[in-house]
Amino acid sequence: MLTVEGLELYYGDAKALDGVSVAVEDGEIVAIVGANGAGKSSLIRAIAGIETPAAGTVRFDGEDITGWPSYRVCDRGIGQVAEGRQIFPNMTVRENLEMGAVIPRGRARCDETVEDVFAMFPRLREREGQAAGTLSGGEQQMLAIGRCLMGQPKLIMFDEPSLGLAPALVAEVFETIRTLNAAGTTVILVEQNVAMSLRMARHAYVLENGRIVLSGLAEDLLDDDGVRQAYLGL
Repeated sequence: MLTVEGLELYYGDAKALDGVSVAVEDGEIVAIVGANGAGKSSLIRAIAGIETPAAGTVRFDGEDITGWPSYRVCDRGIGQVAEGRQIFPNMTVRENLEMGAVIPRGRARCDETVEDVFAMFPRLREREGQAAGTLSGGEQQMLAIGRCLMGQPKLIMFDEPSLGLAPALVAEVFETIRTLNAAGTTVILVEQNVAMSLRMARHAYVLENGRIVLSGLAEDLLDDDGVRQAYLGL
């Protein structure tokens, strides 16, 4: 479904991605793991069209989308749940959801998809008219996921979805990701909880200093001594 080849990205003179190549099959969960500053979010942003790569290609469903603006990437079927949630705090829950459907891909089914989101997250229905900034962290994460779903994505990129959440809410977020994947949504997961993300994923890539240093089946990486020592403290 998604093929990234030789991607390079700079912030000024600093190289954030150095020849990164990643492949994501239709219907799978792929984990991207690495230390802070390894380039995980930069990879997500480059795929999403938020950053323009200096070299390399991004292909989605066989089409070269390298350098497309983010609204076109989103309308093509790639959604993103950003780190820190990035909801609109002064807008209501419903207004936030409706913002997710402004692209043509999501516009026609807006009302229907709102109901689907409320069915998935009943707490959002209870707070439909409430300002999003007054929600708890877990509720805001639900809203961020729901807003992404409004655009009818085929692939969703989750960037640190458990960040700042209590353990019980982390489990709930991961269960939501599993449910979406079981329903056919392809997932790229960037997550600080390396053990949990590797247990969920089919394939995984390890990023260090902007480069892929290890890749393979997630279960094999979970058993890799180097990964266990570096990221699991074992």
